[in-house]
Amino acid sequence: MNAPVLSARQLTRRFGGLTAVGEVDLDLALHEIHAVIGTNGAGKSTLINMLSGELPPSSGKLQLQGRDVTGWSQPRLAREGIGRSYQRNNIFLPLTVRENCRLAAQSRAQLAWRLWEGAQRCRTSRALGDEALECAGLAACADTVATALSHGQKRQLEVAMCLATQPTVLLLDEPLAGMGAEESARMLALLRSLRDGHAVLLVEHDMEAVFSVADRITVMVNGSVIASGEPEAIRVNRAVQQAYLGEEDGEAHADGAGERPQVALQARKEQAA
Repeated sequence: MNAPVLSARQLTRRFGGLTAVGEVDLDLALHEIHAVIGTNGAGKSTLINMLSGELPPSSGKLQLQGRDVTGWSQPRLAREGIGRSYQRNNIFLPLTVRENCRLAAQSRAQLAWRLWEGAQRCRTSRALGDEALECAGLAACADTVATALSHGQKRQLEVAMCLATQPTVLLLDEPLAGMGAEESARMLALLRSLRDGHAVLLVEHDMEAVFSVADRITVMVNGSVIASGEPEAIRVNRAVQQAYLGEEDGEAHADGAGERPQVALQARKEQAA
């Protein structure tokens, strides 16, 4: 594994007497996609909210590029190179695709002293936005109003808006949610391309997609990590098989009864929902 860009150590979040995330260790490295999977209530959303600065940890430590950034706010972490997408589309629907990306880029290319010049004329933010659209495969849709995009294109636009802020770390929360096969294939191709120059955290329910794209996988159950490693090691991990499939005495129950657990784990989409 490459040297980590973002590291969490013993990261914990409590809500009163409930521990939503308990003592999680996690490393994100450049040129790698690190997937986090888990059953419903596993703590994935709480974890990504802490990594992005939207939720302060109750305890533990977060380091970015070797610096202690524990408790930093989301805007501050965003300025330092952490970008994230959300489970639901978080875009400006009445604006064009290009304007969405330009506004995102403007957050990193602020020129407050140019009071006489409209923000939309800023060459830097326009260039960053156009570059992000090219990377996300949306250059041909640049002048399309965002509300007219397909669901898959809207998810691509959200990733493009992240890229426009020039992040080093990308935290992607269910980017394939609600997609058909063709849209999923486009998004997976985009995810693979994001390895170049980024450390990517992928929270996703589509197990087939996760195993096809991830370099490392961390599995959470009830707020804790039960396994972390390369996909093949996770596929055959007994604790993971039991957590996902209710395996007992070598047999898988529920819809996948009779299948080898490691095969069912890969094939059963949204089993982690």
